[in-house]
Amino acid sequence: MRRLLIAVLFISVLPAAFAQPAPKIACDRACLEGYVDKYLAAVQAKNVDPKLFAHECKFTENGVRLPLGNEGLWAAMSGRANYKFYIPDIETQQIAFIGTVKEGGSAPGAKAAPGAKPVAPTLVGIALRLKIVDKLITEVEELVMRPEQSLGGAAPASKFPPLGEAVDKMGAPHEIFTQVIPEAERLSREEYVRIGNYYFAGLQRNDGKGYYPFTDDAVRFENGMAACGLDREGKLIPKACKQQFESGLKGIVSRIRDRRFVAVDRERGIAFAFGFFDHVQINWTWQLAELFRIEKGNIRRIEAVFLRCPYGMNSGWSTYEQGMSEEIQSIR
Repeated sequence: MRRLLIAVLFISVLPAAFAQPAPKIACDRACLEGYVDKYLAAVQAKNVDPKLFAHECKFTENGVRLPLGNEGLWAAMSGRANYKFYIPDIETQQIAFIGTVKEGGSAPGAKAAPGAKPVAPTLVGIALRLKIVDKLITEVEELVMRPEQSLGGAAPASKFPPLGEAVDKMGAPHEIFTQVIPEAERLSREEYVRIGNYYFAGLQRNDGKGYYPFTDDAVRFENGMAACGLDREGKLIPKACKQQFESGLKGIVSRIRDRRFVAVDRERGIAFAFGFFDHVQINWTWQLAELFRIEKGNIRRIEAVFLRCPYGMNSGWSTYEQGMSEEIQSIR
């Protein structure tokens, strides 16, 4: 009987002894945010570290696929700047980011030639998506918005400042973006995407009669400047964004296409998308990154950065049919 009991006990512990190790915990918020910092440090150092990047890492800048490591921002970035907005997506192991960096300028500590003044770096805005697989960056999608491509550089004597300067002056994301959504009020990924897309659908050939799910205190920022919801002194104008859609933005955009929602932060209620705004009559396209803070089914705050690109441009991540479609593209 004693031998039988020992045998039963031995057999009962076999599954535990030979069990597979528990699956590794996915990269959490802080981990994903760290990849953005590591990526930008690598860009500044021009170091394609095999411990950070997958061998076949795909890299695009402003819709064009480029070699990773020596072209685009990699060739000119000289430092970080002030603005840093991280949108981690733990479920898909991707992270989106909007921020500012410096390009060019005199090297730190370098001595200028006699009589020459140090050259100040240029502030540029960036929007970024990184995909992480097995602790390595496998995809880099990047928009770099230099002064000549931003709203402030799109036309002579523009009243708008260059994007990099305007976004950098914001200093940090508004505190509303950092507030945690109570778990009981969090929506599904699909719902956050659907509500964010109501903005695009409402703006698309807007007739003022669409569905515009804005909160009464909704605010929209474009390229670092308040576009609705605030007066010149920064005071709230209630219901301004909804009223703007109902009356002031009719027919302003011909087509909003390749709507790719690539990151959803359910904890903070944020949906982040890349896309294109086409103005068919003037052969003009804006390439953009836009994010939506959504609370209880309504959009409370929007932040967008965009640059002018060749008319009809593709993102470099979509087929021609996807790139021209006005439908929501599936989350990567």
